[in-house]
Amino acid sequence: MFSPSDILTIPLADWVNSFVRDWLVPNFRPFFRSLQWPITQVLNGLDGFLNAVPMIAFTLVLALIAWRTAGRGVAIFTLIALAFIDMIGLWPETMTTLSMVVTAVLFCTVIGIPIGIAAASSNRFQTVLRPILDIMQTIPSFVYLVPIVMLFGVGMVPGIIATIIFALPPIVRLTNLGIRNVRGDLVEAAQSFGSTRWQMLWDVQFPLALRTIMAGLNQTLMLALSMVVIAALIGAGGLGLTVFTGLGRLDVGNATAGGVGIVLLAIILDRITQSLGEPARMRKTSLRATLATLFSPKRSGRDGEA
Repeated sequence: MFSPSDILTIPLADWVNSFVRDWLVPNFRPFFRSLQWPITQVLNGLDGFLNAVPMIAFTLVLALIAWRTAGRGVAIFTLIALAFIDMIGLWPETMTTLSMVVTAVLFCTVIGIPIGIAAASSNRFQTVLRPILDIMQTIPSFVYLVPIVMLFGVGMVPGIIATIIFALPPIVRLTNLGIRNVRGDLVEAAQSFGSTRWQMLWDVQFPLALRTIMAGLNQTLMLALSMVVIAALIGAGGLGLTVFTGLGRLDVGNATAGGVGIVLLAIILDRITQSLGEPARMRKTSLRATLATLFSPKRSGRDGEA
């Protein structure tokens, strides 16, 4: 049966290998290696700080943050989860993973929000950006590792660079979406009162789009956590290395322990960042206060009268 390859065969793999190995790596590897400096400084600072803080102090501070942002239930879960991680002997690995995730999310935020704002301000730029983000989101995560190793080497910093590339699209997309969904009459009102473009963005559009932007930040954080685990294949440490070592040795116990630590850390970070996108009055309403409001006699009396 006829096949297009009978007429023409495209050597795509050879072209890519020639481009990367024969031109990009020899000419630009020193430039790409120089890009590691700011990531290295942030990562080393965070990793050293988090591993130096006593476990009890860090747990109490994070539980307090969880209580103030997400409520009492999340705070209690944070206390139990972090104590469990320490008891199974994975506290240093958890702090290393957390420092890698925070570093990646920090750079994703610094890069992604301005790009999202620029895309919201220009339809042409959004048209050019959309297929690039599609490619970044659909390429399998393992594919990122090969060019990253060739350009940056192996280790934690190259793993974070791969994580930044992999986790960047959600915050760009949702920043763009949030700003574009701000009501047009509010923008026109700000313009009619003489607001400059910067004032309109900072005082009108950005606050109204904040919940959508925080949802993008939450998704970026979750993708960063998953990619940090995969980055153990190129020398990144943390819980991902524990899982990878257990897999290589068929040590189901170590692999399970590392996986449980990743799940617990993911739940804590997810609940805290989700709550940051909610209005303050919703965050401060505890479960007890909500139940008291629902089942109070005063409410029941009004319902009976109605």
